[in-house]
Amino acid sequence: MISFDYISAADVESALRAASTPSSKFIAGGTTLIDLMKLDVERPTTVVDVTTLARRDASLAAVSELPGGGLRLGALAHMSDVAWDPRVRDRYPLVSQSLLLAASGQLRNMATMGGNILQRTRCSYFRDTATPCNKRDPGSGCSAIGGFNRTHAILGTSEHCIATHPSDLAVALAALDTTVQVRGTAPRSIPFADFHLLPGAHPEVETTLRPGELITSIDLPAVSFAKRSLYLKVRDRASYAFALAAAAVAVDLQGGAIRGARVALGGVGTKPWRSHEAEAVLVGKRATEATFRAAANAALAGARPHKDNAFKVELAKRTLVRALTEVSA
Repeated sequence: MISFDYISAADVESALRAASTPSSKFIAGGTTLIDLMKLDVERPTTVVDVTTLARRDASLAAVSELPGGGLRLGALAHMSDVAWDPRVRDRYPLVSQSLLLAASGQLRNMATMGGNILQRTRCSYFRDTATPCNKRDPGSGCSAIGGFNRTHAILGTSEHCIATHPSDLAVALAALDTTVQVRGTAPRSIPFADFHLLPGAHPEVETTLRPGELITSIDLPAVSFAKRSLYLKVRDRASYAFALAAAAVAVDLQGGAIRGARVALGGVGTKPWRSHEAEAVLVGKRATEATFRAAANAALAGARPHKDNAFKVELAKRTLVRALTEVSA
């Protein structure tokens, strides 16, 4: 049995104080942390419950307007509430779609926006304490590289880790130049592109958050052509499954020409994978299948598949082509 201290935070300041040590963890919906604690993967000495903070500050669980037409998504807002918010559905369809294609209805009613982008990999070796895993036990080795790696990453991998980032939402956010607002010793604004880290030699360090920092909101910028956007997810079954490949796309079309584009991939990267290479191919070109295929080839040019997941290269290309085709129709 895991022994830990439980603290229900009265306000943000007390929450930050209680979680100031590296062995402390915040808990909101609990759909990831509790699961990993049951598996003995996470062993926090202190669990700080932040669900009550929204009673003191309703903005922490709300969707609110930003100057210029962007939206602020409170970190404690539930996935289901954000997915069905009319402003999110109208201005950022890919965000709503990514949320509704994730998990199950019951989990979406519990899970929070901040917790979603912090969820840890679903690599079976990471979740099995009887096997070596550099992400769970630094320096022990990566069982997936020589093991069964069908669901693992082909982009952003290293010799120390090939685990895939699991979040659908994070892929949509990566495509939108999102900003993560955090509170710690001082408030910080973290560009989403810098929030998640590549595994490199230290796969156990997954984000740029410092010990005790708390996510307060996720800010969506005012990107007018985000209204023409789509999140497409390919998986083994129609629901309650993680992506084998996914594409988050948004395009600015005028007269059949692409004036602007956003492309991110999921299910294939060790972090939510923004593809500036694909975007560079798309901008200034006609919205044709040939253009989309060229963009897909650029997006996957750096892929490094392993023995069981080489199929993901072509699957990701086809997923991106289909997503671009549908959003440009």
